[in-house]
Order: sequence, then structure tokens, then C-alpha cells
Amino acid sequence: MEDNKEIMEVESSEVDTTEDVQKEEVTISAEVEEIALEAESRGKSRKNRENKGRNRRRNDEKESEAPQSEWQERVIQIRRVTKVVKGGKKLSFRAIVIVGNQKGQVGVGCAKASEVIIAIQKAVADGRKNLINVPIYKTTIPHPIKGRSGAGAVMLRPASEGTGVIAGGAVRAVLELAGIENILSKSLGSKSPLNAANATMDALKSLRLFNDAAKTRGLSVMEMLN
Repeated sequence: MEDNKEIMEVESSEVDTTEDVQKEEVTISAEVEEIALEAESRGKSRKNRENKGRNRRRNDEKESEAPQSEWQERVIQIRRVTKVVKGGKKLSFRAIVIVGNQKGQVGVGCAKASEVIIAIQKAVADGRKNLINVPIYKTTIPHPIKGRSGAGAVMLRPASEGTGVIAGGAVRAVLELAGIENILSKSLGSKSPLNAANATMDALKSLRLFNDAAKTRGLSVMEMLN
């Protein structure tokens, strides 16, 4: 009987040890699975970061490679205007924008809309429709000229190299976007930006180069200057 008890005790101890080993194996496998999941999540996060970095680099490269437009827009005035209609007043915004490429082409646009951004967009489109070619002699205008629009009047005179653009407000914006680097100007009439811009455009339209004036007179440039 004693031998049988000893055998039973040995067998029970062996069963307990096997159960403990199985439990340890289960806990170890669970820990291994958690470590593997953490490693996978870290790998995924690294891949996501790398993909985001690559996408940003590609977007930056595309933006840098995209050709920049030579046309420049400059907003000189945004005003809130009201129109009296049946039943009250209608509020809108008026935008005046100068459009030019600094290579002898410039235009003035004016538009109204219920929102500021839409008014600016419409004014830019209007300015591109009304572009004019400005004759430039070296870095200034060929000869003195005066322009008028409504109550606004502007006088323009050529200037030597290094003078710069002596002008202000809307007149300066028109001359700079037209590509003129040296000029003297004076606003003689209305202080309204729209009138000043249109008067400047009228003066630039009337400019003529020496060759064109000599051809219309049937003379050479030397004969006309003498």
C-alpha cells in the first residue's frame, strides 16, 4: 500500500509540473504575441510616417516644378458699396485690381460682387480683358505725356537711370506692373484711385516710339530729332 501511495504522489507531482509548464508556455506565448503585435504596429507607424514624408516631398517637388505665372495682380482698393433697391439697400463690394507682367503689358480691372474674394476674381478677369501694350524706351517712357479720365489727370515724364518710380498710389502700381523702372509722375486731378489708374492708362496708351512717329511723318529718326 505504501508503494502505491508513493507512486500516486509521484504521478500527481508530475501532473502538477506539466500543468505549470503548460501555464508558463501559455503566458510566454501570450507575451510573444503582444511583443509581435507591438512590433507590427511600430512597423506600420514607421511606414505611415515614411509614406507621409514621401508624399510631402513629392508635393513640394511638384509645387517647385510647377511653372509660376508671369502675371501679377495688385489690389489697390476694396470698398463697400450699397445700392438702393425696392425693399431696402443691397450691400456689395467693389474691387480695383491692376494686372501686369512687367514686360510692357498692363490692365486695370474693376468689378462688384457680394463677397470680397469673388469681386477680386472678377476684377482680375476684367483687367486681363483690358490689357494694353506700353512702349518702353530703355527703362523709361519715350516722351512726356498727360492722361485724363473723368476728373483725374496724370502727368508722366521720362527719367534717367537710377531715378526709380517717382509716383504713389494707383499710379505707382500701374507703372511698376507695366515694367517701367525710371519715371517722374504727378497726379493733378481727382484723388480717386480708379480715376488715377484710368488716367495713367490713358497716358500710356498715347505713347509712341521714335520709329513709329518717324514713319508716320515720312522721316528718319535723326531727321525728326534734329
